[in-house]
Amino acid sequence: MKRPARVRALFALVVIAASVFIAVTVPVRLGLDLRGGTQIVLETRSTETVEADGEATDRTLEVLRGRVDALGVAEPGIVRSGENRIIVELPGLQDPRQAADVLGRTAQLSVHSVLGTATGTDKPKDKGERVLPDESGERLRLGAAALTGQDVKDAEGRFDQQSGAGWHVTVDFEDGKGWARLTGEAACHPAGDPKRRVAIVLDDKIISSPQVDPSVACGAGITGGSTQITGSFTSDEAKELALLIKGGALPVPVETVEQRTVGPTLGAEAIEASAWAAVVGTALTALFVIVVYRLMGVLATLALLCYGLISYAGLAALGATLTLPGLAGFVLAIGMAVDANVLVFERAREEYGKRNRPSSRSALTAGFKGAFSAIADSNVTTLIAAALLFLLASGPVKGFGVTLGIGVLASMISALVITRVLAEFAVARRWVFRRPGLTGLASIGRVRAYLTRRDPQLMRRPRRWLAVSALVLVVTGAGIAVRGLNFGVEFTGGRLIEYSTATAVDPDRARQALADAGFPQAVVQSSGDDKLTVRTEELTNAEAVEVADAVAEVGGGAEKVRDELIGPSLGDELRRNALIALGLALGAQLLYLAVRFRWMFGAGAVAALAHDVVILTGVFAWLGKPIDGVFLAALLTVIGYSVNDSVVVFDRIRELWRKDGKAPLAQVTNRAILQTVPRTVNTGIGVLFILAALAVLGGDSLTDFALALLIGMLVGTYSSVLTASPLAIELDAYAGGSRGGKDRGGRGRDGGGPARARSGAGQAPDRAAATSRGQ
Repeated sequence: MKRPARVRALFALVVIAASVFIAVTVPVRLGLDLRGGTQIVLETRSTETVEADGEATDRTLEVLRGRVDALGVAEPGIVRSGENRIIVELPGLQDPRQAADVLGRTAQLSVHSVLGTATGTDKPKDKGERVLPDESGERLRLGAAALTGQDVKDAEGRFDQQSGAGWHVTVDFEDGKGWARLTGEAACHPAGDPKRRVAIVLDDKIISSPQVDPSVACGAGITGGSTQITGSFTSDEAKELALLIKGGALPVPVETVEQRTVGPTLGAEAIEASAWAAVVGTALTALFVIVVYRLMGVLATLALLCYGLISYAGLAALGATLTLPGLAGFVLAIGMAVDANVLVFERAREEYGKRNRPSSRSALTAGFKGAFSAIADSNVTTLIAAALLFLLASGPVKGFGVTLGIGVLASMISALVITRVLAEFAVARRWVFRRPGLTGLASIGRVRAYLTRRDPQLMRRPRRWLAVSALVLVVTGAGIAVRGLNFGVEFTGGRLIEYSTATAVDPDRARQALADAGFPQAVVQSSGDDKLTVRTEELTNAEAVEVADAVAEVGGGAEKVRDELIGPSLGDELRRNALIALGLALGAQLLYLAVRFRWMFGAGAVAALAHDVVILTGVFAWLGKPIDGVFLAALLTVIGYSVNDSVVVFDRIRELWRKDGKAPLAQVTNRAILQTVPRTVNTGIGVLFILAALAVLGGDSLTDFALALLIGMLVGTYSSVLTASPLAIELDAYAGGSRGGKDRGGRGRDGGGPARARSGAGQAPDRAAATSRGQ
């Protein structure tokens, strides 16, 4: 084994060993949409005295951490996001009302002396004074705060078993002297005088105003720094109040801008459905690859399993969270891993067929060498998009960028290192050398044989293909204009709640029940025999309970399986950031392709991407499907497939043009397409198995995602070959590159005029070869 081969083998062994270790010891963190629970996104707000900057948000996070820990939720998560957002994840918590109330309350606790009673028109006389009603509604004039929540040492809800007075809250202060001084001053007033009372205020509301006991002497005060807040508390109310007091005051107010709840059933179903779809889809893809490429297919399947292991380990090592949209990134990366192997094997088949004394070993080496540039360019363009999505986008799009980037890197290691190590070891065996047909590389394949025999001239009239693309664009784009886009709550703001009802419910009946309950604008849709989805404007948790009661009445009972609340400001931000990230990703890909190839190829590829985006969005508009985070993840996946296909074709054009720089672009492009069609067909079939498994076995949560990918893959495959390439030919002709010449066989080419060689990015100086082999 030569030194480069030994280095590759050692590197592959180290990566696999490290991945196994990480996979066994570090679990991947599942998003709440996969495991169930509640996620609340809070946004800090500035006040007249405090700015909600990063420092204030950090202090707020620490206060909230104490409240979250006190909720008793297993493995909660609380992290800061950006300058003024805090994400709280509460696995297993299905009723977000208590959590939202506890987390969102500012809990500004203060203790005041009572200066006397006040009338309805009285206002504070001095700075720091307040006029607030007490528990019975009597208005009291309060002095400046003598103690605050920062002075609280502990608070606990207790039940008075001796007197049977019920639940109360015991508060212990850090500094007993402050409490003794406050109560000592109040004790100087006679019994019954309002000034003998001490007021405890929480969030501008007097929650208790006890009178100092007659046994306390003037100036002596109550020692020990402890007091009781009494009232008609239930056990939950007493514990919640103690939690708020003990947790301390939030430095700045917070507002809930997003709230998601996924039932444990839906989360478990999503995991099970995704797992089955992945297993079945990967098995079918592996079987197809083995049938087509035989021994090489077996080794590629082993490398594909290693890809899954490396991807899982990478996700676990980074501490990333795997969400449902994030699975889209892995679907795309699986396709790219399959495609890289197919590219290598098809190039090896070409090399085997061109050699006078062929051997599987030399053909395989040439195949890896010839396919490297296409694999590298397609992966780099995808990594550029993944990085920009991670840096600029937010929400599910950001998660898509993370998983996509990890998956692409893992696919490159799988195809270029692990597959190569296994394949080179296999073809070096004597029993394999004697049986070249066993490798799957000793024949050019049925698709290539058919194309070689027929030699269709697809690029003879490129404008016809552009006309077909334009017609499809008009038809699908009309759906956007006529039907409009059904944006999900992620982009519009509002609340979406999905229920599982005991009996099937007619949406019109449910719509009427909600109108009678005071929600006439609610949009009701059925999603299955016993599933009902209600979409409204932003609702409070109390209003959500009323909606649930109305649905339960007409459905014979209802269980909430999904609940999403998106504030309007967050919806605008998600939509804006997604569009900015998508636009910059397309621009960066255009720039990279223009540098690596020629400007008309980059323009053709990006135009094909826009073509795919419009068509897929238009189809969903005609079907009335939601444009939400899952659709956006599917759209980004389709863009990745499309640019990957375009790069493969352009890479072959560049290679052929290096051999014959005087050939017309249309002729070179036609040959490049015919030579890459076997790869396109085999990769497409392999990915189709995965997508079909997602569509059939993925469950309701993945149906729209799989549908979008199926449509997008077909459109993307077409556009990369029959939109991007013809457009590149027309742009080159418009720029005067080679329009209208005659090819070297003397056949006339559209437009007249001499063909001429051009230098540019990606064009090698070697023009010696007069013909191209391997058609």
